[in-house]
Amino acid sequence: MLAKLREHGVVSQAQIARETGLSRTTVSGVVAELRDQGLLVDVEPGDGRPRSSSRGGRPPVFISLTHEAGAVIGIDFGHSHVRVMAADLGHTVLAERQRQLRVDGDAVGALDSAAELVEEVIREAGLKRSMVLGAAMGVPGPVDLERGTVASNSILPGWVGVNAEAEMRRRIRLPVQVDNDANLGALAEYTMGAGRGCSELAYVKLSTGIGCGLVLRGRAYRGVSGTAGEIGHTCIDEGGQFCYCGNRGCLETLASGSAVVAMLRRAYGDDLTLGQVLTMAEAGELACRRAIEDAGRHVGVAVANLCNMLNPQRVVVGGQLSLAADILLEPLRDSFRRYAIQAVAEAVEIVAGNLGERAEAIGALALGMRTFEPVLARRRP
Repeated sequence: MLAKLREHGVVSQAQIARETGLSRTTVSGVVAELRDQGLLVDVEPGDGRPRSSSRGGRPPVFISLTHEAGAVIGIDFGHSHVRVMAADLGHTVLAERQRQLRVDGDAVGALDSAAELVEEVIREAGLKRSMVLGAAMGVPGPVDLERGTVASNSILPGWVGVNAEAEMRRRIRLPVQVDNDANLGALAEYTMGAGRGCSELAYVKLSTGIGCGLVLRGRAYRGVSGTAGEIGHTCIDEGGQFCYCGNRGCLETLASGSAVVAMLRRAYGDDLTLGQVLTMAEAGELACRRAIEDAGRHVGVAVANLCNMLNPQRVVVGGQLSLAADILLEPLRDSFRRYAIQAVAEAVEIVAGNLGERAEAIGALALGMRTFEPVLARRRP
């Protein structure tokens, strides 16, 4: 029951009964109990909320967990930013903060900044600390889930030897769960975005760097050591530029946001940002459009290789670079069709993500709701 409320945010009692197999009488009884405890409230579904398919009879009663049921914190570390959200278990974002900073080489500074933002969003949301069940956070590199550490010395050099999970827990005095940021983007799009309704999903994050989160048979797939999905280090040109991972011609050296900006700075100056590139491309600036199109073609090769092996139903493209929309996606799809085998190309749908740059933080909230649900269950009288 609590799982369904957490999963959907706003849901009807009839839907809970259908999905859990419980009788409507049982569901009504539990709903009444939770309502009496102040943990649940009736709501009016607005745009985008679930609606009944029934054409007659009594209208459905929609319910949602209240602030009193608890809240979670989502923390997203990108290569160049940290974003923190607080949300209640009804999926309402209560507060959000973001700070630009270089994350890769300074784990201590990044964790300190995130901890400050956590305190800010808790205050802004008006939450008592006792109401916060825990925090989930994503980092832009592979994660050893058992140890809570970054599993690659080359991708996040400043995080070597740092137990990110324990360090954040010490700073914010809350339970913490850590995962790769692309995995969280995949979880967000799978549960609340463009990946809904499919069981085999690849989420490709194109931002400062490039990552990939995988959902196979409806479950996140991380591999044996947590490094599954490092599509950014697929070799595209073995004679190309050196990558910080130690190889040459990785996809990140050709198609990441950092690579696109680096190529264009020769023409537009050292202060150029990816946001400016996207704006100029949309306005028709030819060099910016060409750079993004070339990036899309390179990504299409890597996505074709990935899909030839895994045969997913859908590829969702997210991250800041995905905001270029068809300027990026059309050449990406063309390249994909060229290098994917026919059966794979016919089965796969490549779409833009629905959640934008906030996908990873929203995924962190979703992970927190799943991870800390037992805490909520223990709080019930």
